[in-house]
Amino acid sequence: MHLFMTGGTGFIGSAVIPELLGAGHRVTALARSSEAAAKLEAMGATALPGSLDDLAAIERGARDSDGVIHLGFDHDFANMGRVSAMDTRAIEAMIDALAGSDRPLLVAAGLAGFTLDRPIAESDAPTIPEASFPRLTSGRVTLEAAQRGVRSMIVRFAPTVHGAGDRAFIPQLIRIARERGLAAYIDDGANRWAAVHRLDAARVVRLGIELASAGSVLHAVGEEGITTRAIAESFGAHLGVPVRSIAREQAHEHFGFLGMFFGANLAASNESTRSMLDWTPMHAGLLEDLADAPYFAPVGSR
Repeated sequence: MHLFMTGGTGFIGSAVIPELLGAGHRVTALARSSEAAAKLEAMGATALPGSLDDLAAIERGARDSDGVIHLGFDHDFANMGRVSAMDTRAIEAMIDALAGSDRPLLVAAGLAGFTLDRPIAESDAPTIPEASFPRLTSGRVTLEAAQRGVRSMIVRFAPTVHGAGDRAFIPQLIRIARERGLAAYIDDGANRWAAVHRLDAARVVRLGIELASAGSVLHAVGEEGITTRAIAESFGAHLGVPVRSIAREQAHEHFGFLGMFFGANLAASNESTRSMLDWTPMHAGLLEDLADAPYFAPVGSR
């Protein structure tokens, strides 16, 4: 297939492109700068100039493709309403270009939006209103596109997608532990985070675009859940700092906005995804990766 993609230079996207090319697909990816275009072309993709708010470029890329993979997102948590609305508009432009063709559309999502006391399953719908977490609208709009002749699907990525080059939650939590001289967890640290290696996540994306049926929800989850206490203990062992519980009321002061994520229970199943895609995670788990990858190298040496 000739696939159009957003987010191709990101941490996950830069693993997805080699995965797609290795399976014989061609990739055209949105590039918002000449530097991004050069990175894409170095990976073997074709660059299409444009950004997530350039609907004309997005429509053109989707129209001229055999399917679309949308991984790009502006992670501006302070302006979630604005960036989520931009994301939804981009997805709607993709849907308009693909409508009636049965071509695939895969859109990245997350595991936020649930208040369950068990691991989140692929069949679970969000339990909080979209007004509380506007990005949920993008997932709903994507799945509804199945009614318009689009083989649409969402992939919920684990909150921790780990591996070489990671700059997301885990490196930020390590930075906080280093700066404060304390590897903290919230309350008893029994809440769990799902995790997946970026190369396993990339394979979910490729298999999803190839195999998943319209309206599918997939979980890019390698490990169902690792306690935040175990994560903090790994930080403490590598940094040589104490590990200690802090009260939930102190979480924002200690972690900043990351406190609401690190205190959440984001365990998730991958049973349906394994079955649908005949997929099995093959790469290192999070704690193993923390032991082997350069997560704890001094800042500036990574």
